[in-house]
Amino acid sequence: MSDTTHQERILDQFTRQATPFSTANTITDANALRMIVESAAPRPGDTLLDVACGGGLVVCAFAPHVKHATGIDMTPAMLDRARQLAAEKGIANVTWDRGDVGRLPYADGSFDIVVTRFSMHHFLAPADVLREMVRVCAPGGRVVVIDMYASDDPAKAAEWNRAEKLRDPSHVRCLTLPELKALFGSVGLPAPHAIFYELRDEIRNLLARSFPNPGDDVKIIAMFAASSEDDRLGIPVRREGERIEYAYPIAILAAERGPRATRDTPA
Repeated sequence: MSDTTHQERILDQFTRQATPFSTANTITDANALRMIVESAAPRPGDTLLDVACGGGLVVCAFAPHVKHATGIDMTPAMLDRARQLAAEKGIANVTWDRGDVGRLPYADGSFDIVVTRFSMHHFLAPADVLREMVRVCAPGGRVVVIDMYASDDPAKAAEWNRAEKLRDPSHVRCLTLPELKALFGSVGLPAPHAIFYELRDEIRNLLARSFPNPGDDVKIIAMFAASSEDDRLGIPVRREGERIEYAYPIAILAAERGPRATRDTPA
């Protein structure tokens, strides 16, 4: 798949998802946002960048704790949601930029904290994006990655990724937790500090904020229902009658950018 084709899929999906994704209880969860902020240990004089910022929830969560927060995303509809959220909250120390997160339009060392949430599984080359995040992070700054992670069992990981690809055609691959952690070393960062939580919901709510191709919603429900019996997806799934509940495992990984973490660090 070409990068252009993939970006078109992301733009299509997240233009449609802008409102339902940005307002979902699992995405707006205040406790999860608090954990993310605390993991970055923000200081009043810090500047922050949120890569693939979506509807601006992370930027607005950090804004009261930093000097200035910037969000960058490629989807105009998501940035419109972000501006609306900041206006509703009366937050003024924020900037919203549209751009390619694979080639961030900022100088080296521009930010004290660089964060991304629920984005790594959408990137064709996640290490390249993380390397860009490191480049624009100041020495001594913090890099934080939040994402769901797949089972270490290859068959279960493949099945969950198949379900996610059906649900969201812009999905590429959920990495395993060891793979996510290894990304940090591949771009010259130390081993990240990790904390965890679960994104819990019911499958009908998940599909209500998703835009799978016609008929794929039936396949997804069948896959989750089967996993409640045989764990084929490698994530917690519980079924009670027609109700199917799931829990996506989420890792918050944070590391300090040292002086040797540079753009030229080999992956």
